[in-house]
Amino acid sequence: MEKIHGLIDAPFTPFYENGEVNYEPIEAYCQLLVRNGLQGVFINGSSGEGYMLTEDERMKLAERWMEVAPEDFKVIVHVGSTCVKSSKRLAEHAQKIGAWGIGAMAPPFPKVGRIEELVKYCEEIACGAPELPFYFYHIPAFNGAFLSMVAFLEAVDGRIPNFAGIKYTFESLYEYNQCRLYKNGKFDMLHGQDETILPCLAMGGAQGGIGGTTNYNGKELTGIIEAWKAGDLELARERQNFAQEVINVICHYRGNIVGGKRIMKLIGLDLGKNRTPFQNMTDEEEAAMKAELEAIHFFERCNK
Repeated sequence: MEKIHGLIDAPFTPFYENGEVNYEPIEAYCQLLVRNGLQGVFINGSSGEGYMLTEDERMKLAERWMEVAPEDFKVIVHVGSTCVKSSKRLAEHAQKIGAWGIGAMAPPFPKVGRIEELVKYCEEIACGAPELPFYFYHIPAFNGAFLSMVAFLEAVDGRIPNFAGIKYTFESLYEYNQCRLYKNGKFDMLHGQDETILPCLAMGGAQGGIGGTTNYNGKELTGIIEAWKAGDLELARERQNFAQEVINVICHYRGNIVGGKRIMKLIGLDLGKNRTPFQNMTDEEEAAMKAELEAIHFFERCNK
């Protein structure tokens, strides 16, 4: 299977003030990402509040992204759900509309505590779109599935024909690298933490990743890879450190899903608020966050 090179964005879902999905900004959103060096999108995941969307909304969002995506811009659809039948249906739909790939994280309920449970879950979903690459989205902080990903690769290898790899959003760079080395790099290991792109490049094998702060800081994050390829380690370090400064700011405002989404408004693309039960930012918090971003000169370097 083709391996992803460069960074894929995990976009937010735009909402109207009444909480309904707003499909109108997606074309401009896509153009912004393309302009700033992103290679595709991984929609309806954690940044997109996917578990808080109806099946119909998730399918309409997938259709809209497919309508506006330029050629060679990869649209990967997160289809994970607490109902595996829903996930399979979403996978079937993604294949029908011509998406590049699909992915799923472990369900938040019931918590998956054994490798075989996870493999079976992925197997049932992946068979809904046998022509598309399937990625497992490893983000145990969201679902409590703190399982060995090396053991998962060993168990899934040869069992799911369209299994492509893992979007790895966890702190263990050691385990990430061990997965990357599995059978001489058989599977596509997509780096999922924007704060540690450079160390994964330094280990010698990271080629692609999926990020959340790429929504508004993609130019700097793709710049880390560009600087590394050019052999400019000092510039790569500076850009990685700046990316961490941005992440430090959003951590003061309930993270990327809440604080990061409000940054989109500050850079000129208002995507609305978050759905309940997220606690949305107040106007006072927005002003305070803007001041913190100005202090690190974010607006001179952000996506435009």
